[in-house]
Amino acid sequence: MFTGIVKAIAKVTHVKKLVGMMQISLFLVDELIKNLEIGASVSINGVCLTVVKIENNLVFFDIIDETLKLTNLKHLKSNKKVNVERAACFGDEISGHILSGHIFGTCQIIEIVKSENNCAIHLKYEDLNLIKYLFKKGYIALDGVSLTLVSVDKENKSFTVHLIPETLRATTFLDKEVGDEINVEIDYQTQVIVDTVTALHL
Repeated sequence: MFTGIVKAIAKVTHVKKLVGMMQISLFLVDELIKNLEIGASVSINGVCLTVVKIENNLVFFDIIDETLKLTNLKHLKSNKKVNVERAACFGDEISGHILSGHIFGTCQIIEIVKSENNCAIHLKYEDLNLIKYLFKKGYIALDGVSLTLVSVDKENKSFTVHLIPETLRATTFLDKEVGDEINVEIDYQTQVIVDTVTALHL
């Protein structure tokens, strides 16, 4: 379980393509490496991955083809920055919203509007199954970052989020550009509520 509160930005140190999968390694700071064990779950750009090897501050993950097809991890290369969050523990403060790290798919940045105190990012999605889960003031996780939807344009299949300076500083969104592919996850609670209401009206 994750909360969508990114704990650090990490750099990819190694990418190796194998048959049916890809292996990556990240350099994690001491704070993130503490008590980390093989088999632990870590959110990388919102994707739940399993630690397969640890060498000092280098942490290795295997990514299967299905995950690569569904997420933007297929674009990873050495020195690429990613958002990192360790799995939440019982008793931790939940500042974002509950996430599983199971990505719905991706959307694409179509416009970035920066002002003095915030940044508006407009994104377009292609998956029509996503439409029913998007509504103003609803939750969404983009590349593992817990955000609130500011507006939704279902006719044009687009939506907008605003990022405060602290979110930009603490995540990879500071370096994002128009055209970038972003991982999307809708929290489980929203899914259950929407699906239940939909079923009652059938």
